[in-house]
Amino acid sequence: MYIKTNGVHTDIVVPVKNVQSDWSKEIKYTNTISSDTSYHYLAMGWGDKGFYLETPEWSDLKASVAFKAAFGLGSTAIHATYYKTVKEDSTCKKIWLGRHQYDNLVNYISNSFKKDSEGHVILIKTNANYGNTDAFYEANGSYSLFYTCNTWANNALKVSEKPCCFWTPFDTGIFLKYK
Repeated sequence: MYIKTNGVHTDIVVPVKNVQSDWSKEIKYTNTISSDTSYHYLAMGWGDKGFYLETPEWSDLKASVAFKAAFGLGSTAIHATYYKTVKEDSTCKKIWLGRHQYDNLVNYISNSFKKDSEGHVILIKTNANYGNTDAFYEANGSYSLFYTCNTWANNALKVSEKPCCFWTPFDTGIFLKYK
């Protein structure tokens, strides 16, 4: 797996397919604009749905969206983005996992998705995509000042039995563990 930050938000990046899981069965390539099946990695981040869908750029941030997110008044989403390759640098760190650790990670992420009555993830139909290789899905949980996207990613590291923070609302704490 990898952890990847945009300077504010941390994503968990996993291979699309391996012997333990095939994410493309639920996070379908066809849910992206490109529908391109040649991508090998999937980045997933959890966060406030309103923030994801209504704030493509920081300059678009509305006080009402920030207020709802900060105080847990909105719903949540998972933003999933396909990548052909992943490049390690200061914003992206590789983390090796054993089979048991990866199983824990898969279960953690899978349980973060809200599911329909048949047990399938729920696509959010929107034109608010950030690019041609991403999609949004309904998620479980409540975002707030005390449980942020980075708290979710940090907890993914915890269940994977990897170095993590006791608690962190920011990406900085996580990435200090992987200098």
